[in-house]
Amino acid sequence: MGYLTLCAVKPADIDKMKDRRDIAGLIRALRSSDFAVQTLAAQALGLLGPAAMDELVRALKRKNKDVRLGVIGALSVIKDPRSVDPLTMTLIDENREVRWQAAFALGEIGDDRAIRPLLEALRDTDKYVRYGAASALAKLGWKPETSGERAYFFVGMMDWNAVETLGPAAIPALSHILNDHDSAVRRKVIEILGSIQDERAVPAFMRGLADSSSDVRWQAVLSAPKCGIDPMFIPRGLTHRPRTAKNPLIAGFLNFILPGLGYGYIGKWWGIMIFQIDITATVWLYKYEGQGDTYSMLFPIYLLLAIHAWYLATKMPDF
Repeated sequence: MGYLTLCAVKPADIDKMKDRRDIAGLIRALRSSDFAVQTLAAQALGLLGPAAMDELVRALKRKNKDVRLGVIGALSVIKDPRSVDPLTMTLIDENREVRWQAAFALGEIGDDRAIRPLLEALRDTDKYVRYGAASALAKLGWKPETSGERAYFFVGMMDWNAVETLGPAAIPALSHILNDHDSAVRRKVIEILGSIQDERAVPAFMRGLADSSSDVRWQAVLSAPKCGIDPMFIPRGLTHRPRTAKNPLIAGFLNFILPGLGYGYIGKWWGIMIFQIDITATVWLYKYEGQGDTYSMLFPIYLLLAIHAWYLATKMPDF
């Protein structure tokens, strides 16, 4: 049964594997495309207890994300202290769901050795991982001892009212999460920093003005003066934002070499239609007019299309 192909694994097979204590087969079942099978396999591995520990810890190194998630779920059920160290290493996994679930699992296991790694996870770039770390720390009974620790903890719990009440002490934690992947979080950070009204938040506002999100940049424009930034200097900060406009020279060049691609480069849906028309026309003219006449006839058209793509690109707004 341990060698069943994944497509053949059914919920009923999981019970048979559990009865046979087929740990390797259950770990393979974690890769199933069926969520019910994944869940049952993880639960079965958890019920097998410490006997499954060695193979589960080894499976934490598998490349398959679903396997790692299932293994972490099983380890959270077993609650064996031996899994603490491997799980803390998983807090730096490349996948955010894996990091998030590892944080929750460490809270379930209840070993104080996880506190320090979870404190580091409060500085993760992903809000879900930070929330998992804060929730795990709360479950472990950890209490912040400094205003800085409280700030990171409240930020992790997304308790923005509590963060704001900390005042200037929250600035380092808020500034740190300006690298969050979620623009809504970055916008909220800028909004709270504006309400704190402290000049030490100026570097954070300069980052906000250069943010890739227009919503974050606009919030920075509204909030920056509250922290002492002269409105005259705000436009200078905006100049460091990522550019959204396309290069007119590239648009023109692409349209001259392969008409239609230049339009596609600047986001015009009909670029592919122009490309197909050009291919058809080129083949037809080549067949009836010959190579020399074909290119002499198409050259002015290509030049005109290149100029048109260049012109459209110069008129694109740069938000």
